[in-house]
Amino acid sequence: MIRAKEVFVIDADGNQKGVMSVPDAVRLAEDEGLDLVEVSPNANPPVCRVLDFGKYRYEQEKRLRDVKKNQTTIKIKEIRMQPKIEKHDIETKGKFISDFLSQGNKVKISIRFRGREMAHTDLGKETLNKILENLTSNGVEFNLDRPPLMEGKMMSIMVSPRSTKGQQATKPQAQAEEKSNLEP
Repeated sequence: MIRAKEVFVIDADGNQKGVMSVPDAVRLAEDEGLDLVEVSPNANPPVCRVLDFGKYRYEQEKRLRDVKKNQTTIKIKEIRMQPKIEKHDIETKGKFISDFLSQGNKVKISIRFRGREMAHTDLGKETLNKILENLTSNGVEFNLDRPPLMEGKMMSIMVSPRSTKGQQATKPQAQAEEKSNLEP
């Protein structure tokens, strides 16, 4: 599988054997009962290593599993509503939002405008402010990631759970300033 005429060989102990032809390198690997693996094909000459290929693949997969195990995935949940939503419905949606935030998910809160409602986007901002006020009055801690933004016929904000690990949480004063920016 190695296409180069000559390769730089490193043996199983990590000692450099130097530049040699591919058949000689394969013979050297077979004498030790191991495989010749091209480690750096772009080098000039390509670097090959004498090692147990099965063990090498296993260790690579093990490293990938360890990296994957330590990753945290953040899911984005979306709550949709209309600007003419009633107080009780805002409270109900607020409970869902607080549940999502307590599970560690980000939440995208969207207001959908239909027809003539597009002329009254200020009602959508008021609704988003009511939702944020409802969350803070219920003691839910969150960070406002994105202020109200119109995307076609949808106005949305993004909130994430307030993190205590490693990341600096926004101060209540800064959060109050962000909320005052939301008001029409």
